Amino acid sequence: MSNKNQEKPLLAWESFPMQDNPTRTYWLIIYLVAALAILWYITIVFWDAAFFYVLGFIFLVFPLLPYFIKTKYKLYDKRIEIRYLFIKVEKNYSDFGCFYADKKGVMLSTFTMPRWLDSYRGQSLRFSKDQKEKDQLIQILEDKIGKNADKS
Repeated sequence: MSNKNQEKPLLAWESFPMQDNPTRTYWLIIYLVAALAILWYITIVFWDAAFFYVLGFIFLVFPLLPYFIKTKYKLYDKRIEIRYLFIKVEKNYSDFGCFYADKKGVMLSTFTMPRWLDSYRGQSLRFSKDQKEKDQLIQILEDKIGKNADKS
C-alpha cells in the first residue's frame, strides 16, 4: 500500500446541500420541472427540434449537479481531495494564489487576487450545514496558501 493511501487528513467533512436545505430543494425541483416543461414545449412541440431540448437540459441541469450530490472533502498536508459521486479531484495547495470565504464556503483562486474567472479556474469548498469545519479550514488554508483575500 502506498503512503498516499495511509496518509491521515488534517481535516475532513461532507457537504450535501440537497439534504441540508429541504425547503430550497423543494422549490428548486419545482423550478426545474417547470423550466424543463417550458423548454419541452418550445423545443419539441413548437420547434420540433429535440437537439435544442437536450442542449437546454444540459445547460440547465448540469451546473446544478453539485447541489444534488454529496461531496466529501479531505485536506492533507500538501493537497486537497474532493470526491463527488464518481469523480475524485486532487489539487495541490501550490495551485492556488489566494482564497476567500463567503457564507456557504471557501473559493480557492488560481490568481493572487479574486477574479471573475475563479468559478471556472478555481475550486470551491462548500461548508457542511453546521459549518463546524469553517475555522479550522480557514486556518489550514492560511497556513498552506497564505493569502486570505478577505483580510487584504
